[in-house]
Amino acid sequence: MNQQIYWNTTVNMPNDKNLTPIPESVDVAVIGGGYTGLSAARTLAKRGTRVAVLEAETMGWGASSRNGGMTLTGLKIALQTAIKNYGKETARELFQYSLDSVDTVEQIVKDENIDCGFARTGHLLAANKPKHFEALKGEVDFMAREFNHKVHLVPPSEMRSEIGTDIYHGALVDEVSAGLNPAQFVAGLARAAENSGAILCAKARVTQVEKKDARFVLQTERGTLKANSVLVATSGYTSSVTRNLQKKIIPIGSFIIATERLSDDLAHALSPKNRMIFDYKHFLNYFRLWDNRMIFGGRAAFFPENENTTAQSGEILRREMIQIYPQLRDVKVEYVWGGTLDFAFDQMTHVGEMDGIHYSLGYAGHGAAMGTHLGMKLAEAMISGSVKDIPFAKVKFPAIPLYNGNPWFLPLAGLWYKILDWVE
Repeated sequence: MNQQIYWNTTVNMPNDKNLTPIPESVDVAVIGGGYTGLSAARTLAKRGTRVAVLEAETMGWGASSRNGGMTLTGLKIALQTAIKNYGKETARELFQYSLDSVDTVEQIVKDENIDCGFARTGHLLAANKPKHFEALKGEVDFMAREFNHKVHLVPPSEMRSEIGTDIYHGALVDEVSAGLNPAQFVAGLARAAENSGAILCAKARVTQVEKKDARFVLQTERGTLKANSVLVATSGYTSSVTRNLQKKIIPIGSFIIATERLSDDLAHALSPKNRMIFDYKHFLNYFRLWDNRMIFGGRAAFFPENENTTAQSGEILRREMIQIYPQLRDVKVEYVWGGTLDFAFDQMTHVGEMDGIHYSLGYAGHGAAMGTHLGMKLAEAMISGSVKDIPFAKVKFPAIPLYNGNPWFLPLAGLWYKILDWVE
């Protein structure tokens, strides 16, 4: 397998040639050039705010160009859990944000003419066991009653109309979710932000942030700038530069393989409706088609990507893929790559202000849509002066004593989830 991000072969990604100089002073400094940072910068610039995006690598380098390209409704946690933890009103606001996030991506794609294949093909939550499907049966009425949202079931006898395998025991479909090419989208978002007037500074890793005389001073590897406000949008790459935020985020590796191009007939047989597919397991797999390639991802290794974890994960994912789709046994896997996701300890997204620094973190694999939407909403809130109207700002951002940002416990967490899947 070629250790290369397949998506990046489909678009001219922003590079580090002709680096934009670090400005001396801006109104807002955004740390992180992914979906959240670029979306916020676009919104701020359109409102006349002088904004600079400081990216350690190149724009879109991180998870924004490495994910599966699924723009999904819903939260990482079950909505029943959201109601229990936060009450019905807040849970409904949180869920509505997930619906709005897909709309936001669609609108930006349209307004900025971003050619990224955005399509509302819906998502398919597949039941690994009969008891999973029994659990899904109550979701249709629950979603209609509590959230005024329509989903529908696919019984086991009709699964071949949705997916070319007999391994699953029914599924739940949400037609609102969509798919896109994540690298094409983030590259287009970067162009849109720059065209709006944002200053995009690649290879500008931030090494220090301090407040002096009511302004922030940011040291980068390429120079220093002052800003009235700072927005942290670093997701799974949050570092000790913002230590208080790093201690609240767990970086978790996620890995993907991409096959060679399949015949039209085989591709159609694998996924007749081109859904965004993921399963019910804790140690889940997620997959979809793009350009007749099977894009197959999962938590094959919890540690962030490196040459060894990527190679090992590629082999694990290939075995998982063949278990689901035996007809792909002789198909070549051409690409394997990894990225780093950001999980909070409660698996919730968190928005707020800490020590005068704004942030939006903890997407838990839902960043393609939610990161884009919250970047826009947080930018609007910074202009208005308050983030309190964003429902994710109402959710307490938990921390664990003694955790310093080094996720030494990930192998234990992975083992625990495997045990849960086996028990269930």
